Amino acid sequence: MAGGECLISSLSFLAPSAGFLHDFPVTGHDVREALQQAGVVPSKKLGQNFLTDPNTARWIVDQLDPGPDDFVVEVGPGTGSLSEALAGRVRRLLLIEFDRRLADWLKHRFAKDEAVEVVHADGARFDLRPLFKERPVKLVGNLPYSAGGAILRNFLERPSPICRAVLMLQREVIDRIVAKPRTKQYGVLSLRMQSEWVSNPIKTIGPSVFYPRPAIDSTVVEVSPRSDEFPVYDARFFDELIRRGFSQRRKQLRKALPAEPEWSEVAANLGVAETARAEELDLAQWVELCRCYDPHPLSKIPQRDDELFDVVDGQDQVVGQEERSVVHEKHLLHRAVHVFILNKRGEVFLQKRSRLKDAQPGVWGSSVSGHLNSGEDYESCAVRELGEEAGQQNIEQDMGQLNRVAILPPTKETGWEFVHLFEARQTDPIRFPCSEVEAGIWMPPGEVCAWLSKRPEDFSSGFISCWRAWKAVR
Repeated sequence: MAGGECLISSLSFLAPSAGFLHDFPVTGHDVREALQQAGVVPSKKLGQNFLTDPNTARWIVDQLDPGPDDFVVEVGPGTGSLSEALAGRVRRLLLIEFDRRLADWLKHRFAKDEAVEVVHADGARFDLRPLFKERPVKLVGNLPYSAGGAILRNFLERPSPICRAVLMLQREVIDRIVAKPRTKQYGVLSLRMQSEWVSNPIKTIGPSVFYPRPAIDSTVVEVSPRSDEFPVYDARFFDELIRRGFSQRRKQLRKALPAEPEWSEVAANLGVAETARAEELDLAQWVELCRCYDPHPLSKIPQRDDELFDVVDGQDQVVGQEERSVVHEKHLLHRAVHVFILNKRGEVFLQKRSRLKDAQPGVWGSSVSGHLNSGEDYESCAVRELGEEAGQQNIEQDMGQLNRVAILPPTKETGWEFVHLFEARQTDPIRFPCSEVEAGIWMPPGEVCAWLSKRPEDFSSGFISCWRAWKAVR
């Protein structure tokens, strides 16, 4: 995800004009009056079609199953038909409105409700990073026809803080999302969504409940995260491959793929013809295709239980060697490094640990971390791990790009490891093996502190110890 500089913030209120705080719109007449008060003429270019039926609005909100602990984001609230049905039912409601005039109107409408925040922003570019600390986060919206696909990608690509979504878009977009192989609707959007989410269309909505009336039907779809039914794979490389594969969808897929490995071998492994086109492969086959062509040397190599570690005493002196599995099972003292990578904006890269990890899988941790091999020193291990786990191949210790900032003693939280914590400046694009890392994200340090304070369970215990040590010296 591209990291922006701005986090969630509120806009200044404008002085209301006479009649501005009209009763909240619940009918077509009220929607028209609200638009008139806000000075808005519906824009076809912006895809503005406003929901006017309160029963439909309440039904859509009910499908989200909102609860008092939920943080709900609504994109494109317009005149607030869904917002009214949500207010008072959830812990926090964040309304993201692209049209400044409507955003100002909504801010005045909800000025007395401290649980509602209105932000004037583009939903396709909104910075999601502050939402991770607010989970559970749910997404709802009558998405504008002009930007629905871009908004979906921003909110639902890996990693996403969203745990459930109920969205209304034009019917043709939903048809593309749920499309099957060998159909004209099946393509990049289908695979992007299906690889991460299960989408269930639940109702078709006709034009009569919108103002102005669109020329096409809309569909309401409920979206939930896909379970871990597929082997681990690199989501970024997956996206690159499907874009290449469908760039000329009528041509044979082999022409869009890397030279190695041989397509004939891969096709046989997938059970498809060598003349297959992109639209002929189903999701499972695309995932396996991604795994076959993944160029990272460690993409299929998670940790090995027979790795040899140095076992040390309380003074960090080597007293022997033992296999990884034994060291962890018996809680023997051993050695490890953690490294925080910082970019030019001062943001820290966090990695989400792969579900294949033998310790604390699926939680967020340091930019890179790893055990010392037998006979290896801490600095050499840090440089190696930076290259293997983050693609930082040009780190030079003598150039000030790698600095030791703390030494942590072995504790239960660190996994009985002596930990040397380093700080490194980014030198290359981040690139990690899917066997080790599920996803990564750049975070401002202040946002990490806020996230850690609200949801410490989202992080590995070793990272928490390292973060506190890092903050203590900064």
